[in-house]
Amino acid sequence: MVDIFDHTILCSGCDKKMKRGFVNKHGFQIRALGCETCGEKILHPEDLAAASEFESLRKKDFRVKLRLVGNSYAVSIPREIVDFMHTADKQMDEMVDLCFEEMGRISLSF
Repeated sequence: MVDIFDHTILCSGCDKKMKRGFVNKHGFQIRALGCETCGEKILHPEDLAAASEFESLRKKDFRVKLRLVGNSYAVSIPREIVDFMHTADKQMDEMVDLCFEEMGRISLSF
């Protein structure tokens, strides 16, 4: 399927060619078109939907169990987070990076 952002788009206000760029929202690079003359911006709807889905997941609190597996502990990651990571990243390794940030705070990086 062809993406409309791959084509030349003219500004509705001044009929000038809009320039491609990116807008950063919550760590997401959202594709955007901007008019240098009048300042009008158009954000890609698919990218906005992904940023919105991330924001709704970020606001949720998940309660998960800590389990003893051999000599280590395991924490289950809810499926909706993993599914979102798969669709956002397209490639997700089996291995993740784990970091002890500060007392009482651990971070995982996919």
